[in-house]
Amino acid sequence: MSNVETEPAQTRCGTTGDADGRPGPDERGAEVLTPRDVPLGGPRAMKVRRTLPQRARTLIGAWCFADHYGPDDVAGTGGMDVAPHPHIGLQTVSWLFSGEIEHRDSLGTHAYVRPGELNLMTGGHGISHSEVSTPETTVLHGVQLWVALPSEHRSADPDFQHFVPEPVHVEGAEIRVFLGSLGGSVSPVPTFTPLLGAELTLAPHATVTLPVDPAFEHGLLVDTGEAVLDHTTLNAAELGYTPPGTETLTLHNPAPTPTRTVLLGGPPFGEEIIMWWNFVGRSTEEIAQAREDWTAGRRFGEVKGYDGDPLPAPTLPNVALKPRKNSR
Repeated sequence: MSNVETEPAQTRCGTTGDADGRPGPDERGAEVLTPRDVPLGGPRAMKVRRTLPQRARTLIGAWCFADHYGPDDVAGTGGMDVAPHPHIGLQTVSWLFSGEIEHRDSLGTHAYVRPGELNLMTGGHGISHSEVSTPETTVLHGVQLWVALPSEHRSADPDFQHFVPEPVHVEGAEIRVFLGSLGGSVSPVPTFTPLLGAELTLAPHATVTLPVDPAFEHGLLVDTGEAVLDHTTLNAAELGYTPPGTETLTLHNPAPTPTRTVLLGGPPFGEEIIMWWNFVGRSTEEIAQAREDWTAGRRFGEVKGYDGDPLPAPTLPNVALKPRKNSR
């Protein structure tokens, strides 16, 4: 998915400190991150709820971007139609709850994103792709996530992988692990840093305690219903953050209906990154070069089969970078 904001901010992201001095998680429970609405563009502008990055927290492990959208009535909004656009220095992770999205990229990949199926695309040195909801889709609902690549791999060869995880049942929950391992389920999809990505559906009134890697920090995004994480209630579309140091996570569903969540995790990312538009880099010069290459038709290849023009790159602002770092 593209970041289609017309004036995207240049953001330098790190792993400690916060320019606003906001407190992080403590004995009161998890840190709660609330989303902001971002239109994906077009006359009817399908909206997404963006939880990462934000002022309070820019990374959870290597997870650097989280858009949550739907359930979206395609008849009313027109659905998703994101023209070809470029990426560098990251991986995109597409995960749907309902609907279907057609994916085309400059590697020649023509694939579909369907509920419960992982599509992972590595941008690396440079890739471009388009995303369009299919005519059969009536309700579109899912998450789009980005993973920052570490410096030694940020110019990796572009790639695309597809994986369908088998659901695993533990008492009180159903788990689909699309990256990493949880609840005895292991994804075979390789990653450049240790990661966890899983869909968890909690049964009504269920309490579930899951062993996790104590080196990981975690974020729990609530899709439907509400969940309690570390004694903190999270409402739909909120993301709860917990720092490294715990060997278990306890989740509770206080409602008489199921609660669906997405759990993300990884060790704190030990590098500063700069995010602007659809690029993740380490310097303004690197970002500016990627923008210039896209505008000139270099480096990112061609997306064949999309009916329309590629997205134009926004103007790179001529301002100094302002560091934003995670809460302590």
